[in-house]
Amino acid sequence: MKKSIKMSLVALALTMMALSATGCNCMGGMSSPGDSMDSSSSSAPMESSSSNDSSSSENSSSGSAEIENVLTVAILRQGAKGGEVKEVQRRLKQWGYYKGAVDGVFGPNTKNAVIAFQKKNGLKADGIVGKATYKALGMNDSYNALAGSGNNGGNGGVGGFSSSDVYLLARTIYAEGRGEPYTGQVAIGAVVLNRVRSDAFPNTIAGVVYQKHAFTAVTDGQINLTPNETAMKAARDAIGGWDPSGGALYYYNPAVATSAWIFDRPTITVIGKHVFAI
Repeated sequence: MKKSIKMSLVALALTMMALSATGCNCMGGMSSPGDSMDSSSSSAPMESSSSNDSSSSENSSSGSAEIENVLTVAILRQGAKGGEVKEVQRRLKQWGYYKGAVDGVFGPNTKNAVIAFQKKNGLKADGIVGKATYKALGMNDSYNALAGSGNNGGNGGVGGFSSSDVYLLARTIYAEGRGEPYTGQVAIGAVVLNRVRSDAFPNTIAGVVYQKHAFTAVTDGQINLTPNETAMKAARDAIGGWDPSGGALYYYNPAVATSAWIFDRPTITVIGKHVFAI
């Protein structure tokens, strides 16, 4: 037996020496840069021609890890807490599946309600809120927000807001200020949140955004555009407490604003093309 193993090792060594002599790189699995150019140019931003397959491979691995991370974050199960759980409870209670308190705590009663909802809708009745259950609940924004924002600690929400809120705020920022500097985009988000806290406006992000004639982006339909990662980050920064607007309740572009009353509002600051006022 030992003699057979030694002979096999010798044969392998001789084979490797022969391959080395011929210059064959049989251990390498990467193609030449030219082979990957077409596939990368159609799905990624243009980069310099010095990009190689090694960096593409690293990016691919990173992307796969990010997708796996997102799918983990998107799941709500017993033990989860936060605004996203609260929204699930609210909807289940509204439809008669849940009888408990809407407290944002995913306990046994919430799990049982989810199972009952899943059975009714022909889903896998496991008591876990994943992509299919989100869709059946009509919470597509929640999954989109999670997919866009990566790991936010397991429930998708930020600062007490559900991921639906975060995503709607990001959509508003993107629709209203995607051409503005980053600070200006955060300031737009801050204005929405300042209104939520003000007694003069609705007390939810959705209420503020969809208040009649409040935002041009809602009127012209741009609110339905998919936000980019910059807008998602700006939304999270605004919810996190950054307010470059200085507490503003209004903002406008003086070059295109048509309502005379807005010009009478006291100005706090100017960022990019927007005047922020109280």
